Amino acid sequence: MQFQKIINSKLDNLDEFISRNKKNYESASPFPFIVIEDFFSVEFLNEILKQFPNLEEKKKTTNYSNKNEVKFANNEYERFPKNIKTLFDFLNSNFFVDFLQGITGITEKLVPDFQLNGGGLHEIKKGGLLKIHSDFNRHPNLDLDRRLNVLIYLNKNWKEEYGGHLEFWDKDMKACRKKILPVFNKMVIFSTTDNSNHGHPDPLSCPDIISRKSIATYYYSKGRPLNEIDKMFSKNTTYFKDRAGQYDETEQVSGKFRRFLRSLNIYQKFKIIEKKLIRTGRSKRKRENQND
Repeated sequence: MQFQKIINSKLDNLDEFISRNKKNYESASPFPFIVIEDFFSVEFLNEILKQFPNLEEKKKTTNYSNKNEVKFANNEYERFPKNIKTLFDFLNSNFFVDFLQGITGITEKLVPDFQLNGGGLHEIKKGGLLKIHSDFNRHPNLDLDRRLNVLIYLNKNWKEEYGGHLEFWDKDMKACRKKILPVFNKMVIFSTTDNSNHGHPDPLSCPDIISRKSIATYYYSKGRPLNEIDKMFSKNTTYFKDRAGQYDETEQVSGKFRRFLRSLNIYQKFKIIEKKLIRTGRSKRKRENQND
């Protein structure tokens, strides 16, 4: 793969970039992240923008329209235009994963998600939103922990008054600690933990003829530090969270009482026993059916 055509020529020494920015990533608040301007070649990213489809018109697009999120998403790699495929090939390459490994300081080996679960092409139109949330923490099909989000924005001439800022909120959802305008050729990398609360919670106020476009990829590892896990959010799902001063702002997938139960050791032990019994029962019935 010709990386020279993809990366900005000003970043020809990524090792030096990592050396200068690694500590900034690790010490960022409210959780580890970095915002990188102009990482990609402008010419290459212009081609990506030209080929970015109107997701609302694509057959396999997922249309999210509920209290928590109003957006379009498509992860059908095989149907992506040629240059967009090339970008995802790059984002899943050993070269880029090694860069992520270096800049984040994650010691466990990072693994890209070629299935693009939850990732791919994202588009939000006027009135759309994505409430503050923490992401699902496990790969849906593999025994892997979700560790990183990479977001690339494709929005030219995007104005402050349009909104759509990516917001980072603190662990207790008391304050927004960082707001990032989603402008063209801006890449955001951040650690995915049970408390990396992010989103853009207020409806977009951009003109009807434009939309907020982004590329998303996620990265995993086998195992993770225990301090990144919150027992209150042990179920593998996306948790939407109300901002301070807002009540019933989001629709909760499961109530606070259920999350409290999950935090108890006795509940977790019970669920482990329950799963074993269910598996044992299924195996027994399978053997009985085979003997019939």
